[in-house]
Formats: sequence, C-alpha cells, structure tokens
Amino acid sequence: MTTLPSWRPGATRDAVLEFLDAARSVPQADRVAYFDNDGTLWCERPTYVQAEFFLDALRRRAADDPSVGEQPEFAAVLSGDPSRVGDFGLQRIALALAGLFEGFTPEEFVAEVRAFMATATHATGRSMSATVYQPMLELIGELRRLDFTVGIVTGGGTEFVRAVSAALYGVPAELVVGTLIAYDFERDPSGRPRLRRTGGILGAANEGPAKVGNIQTQLGRRPILAAGNSGGDREMLEWATAADRPALALLVDHDDAEREYAYAGKAQTFTETEPITETAARLGWSVVSMAGDWETVFPLPAAER
Repeated sequence: MTTLPSWRPGATRDAVLEFLDAARSVPQADRVAYFDNDGTLWCERPTYVQAEFFLDALRRRAADDPSVGEQPEFAAVLSGDPSRVGDFGLQRIALALAGLFEGFTPEEFVAEVRAFMATATHATGRSMSATVYQPMLELIGELRRLDFTVGIVTGGGTEFVRAVSAALYGVPAELVVGTLIAYDFERDPSGRPRLRRTGGILGAANEGPAKVGNIQTQLGRRPILAAGNSGGDREMLEWATAADRPALALLVDHDDAEREYAYAGKAQTFTETEPITETAARLGWSVVSMAGDWETVFPLPAAER
C-alpha cells in the first residue's frame, strides 16, 4: 500500500516521510501531533463552517421571531453585506451569534451541530463533512500507525469542533482545544446538576500565543508535529520545532483556485507582522502547496473509490 497516496512526489512529501521515519526514534509518550482545523483539516472558504452553522441558526430563529433579525448585529449578518459586518467587528459579531445558544446544555448544543452537519451543503456543492482534506486524513492515519497522539488546536469554538472531531478525524473530544464558551452550573427543579452555555467567552480567542498556552494548560504535552495555515498558528508551529528532537512544522498554502480557493492565510484576531508564508521560508518550515503537492484535495465520492 502506498504511503500518503494523495501527496505528489516532491520536497514536501519527502520532508513528511523523513519526519515519520525519524519519529520512530522518539519515545512513544512524546509522539504528539496537533493540527489547526479551519483551513488545515477542512475548507474555511468562502466562509467558516462554524459561521455557516450560526447563520443557519440565525435564519431559523429570525423566521420564527422576526424581532431577532432586527438586533443590529444580526441585521448586519443577515444583510450579507461585509461592510456592515465589518462595522461591528468580528469579535462583537461572534459573541452575538454565540448568544443564540445561550442556555443550551452541552448535549443540546452538540445535537444542533450534528444535525446541521448531517444536512448542510458547502458552496462547492459538497456536503460540509466532505470538505475535509484527504491528504491530511492520510497523514493522520500514518501518525496513528506510529502510535502518535493526534489532537486539534483551533481558533474555532471548542464545543463545535468536539461535536464533529471523532467522526471526521478520529480525534476524541478531550483532544480538542479551541476558543472556550463559559458555562453556568445550576440545578434543575428536581435538584439535579446541569450546565448551561452562556453568551461569553472564557479567556481569549485561541489564536497566536494563546494556542501554545492552552496546549500546556489543557493538554500538557508538547507536539513534535504541528500543522496550520495562518499567522494564528505561527507560535504553535514554532513551539513544535523548538525542542532538540525530530520535529515538523507544516504550513498549508492555499494556492489552488481551481480545486479549492486561492488566498493568503491570515490571523483573525490580530495583525501579523509578516505574511505567514514568509515566516515559513525564514524559519525553514515545510510548506504544502495545495496546487502542487496534493494530487487530491477532497475525498472522492464513495462511488469513485
């Protein structure tokens, strides 16, 4: 069986294979790999999958209660006008949308996410679940064959990604680190304890240096492979390669307008000092050209496999 069949021969594939071979010398307890999610494991354009989930929920709420759509932040989102959304700023819009699920229990929220993923269609015409990157699934498979612990460290909502991570990537909920929603502990009328979502974020958005801090506080194990696609992943990739041991920093460059989208990956919550591809070149990271290095981007339909 060919290793990494969706990866074209070249320097990037060679670097990945060399790392996998070198990783055999690393104690199993230290074989840890963390992947960003949006733009690294699945498609993040033309909008984030999580954003589509919240937009779907907003449309349904506004249809049931038109006054919901009159809230300024929601009116801007529903208008489809990027300039109106930009007037409020991403953080304010994100908090408003998160508030749509205020009061939900964790189980209720997970059910909403999975129901959306079961029926939603991406702009490419694929199901949302079929926008994962086949080459990355193959890499995760190879890492698992070497007894790696594989986790996801994302700027997206922790609970949203946890709801789908096992089905899409085989990553259990406890190995997902993301932006955290705060919860309230309370008791139901019978006295049984329960958790309910609030509309607030616990701590900062999980991007940039926060990713490294949250890896330590929530997972406690440093990666020897880190993969990302934007400046929001820079510190995580640097952290993976800073130790004296076999390591790999892998940056996905979205340069394939024909099969996916062509754009420069950028952090969402801060301004970067240099394009992430320039950072990668300067620090010697392995850069995945989606156009040049991947024979296949998305999984083939079942009928074509």
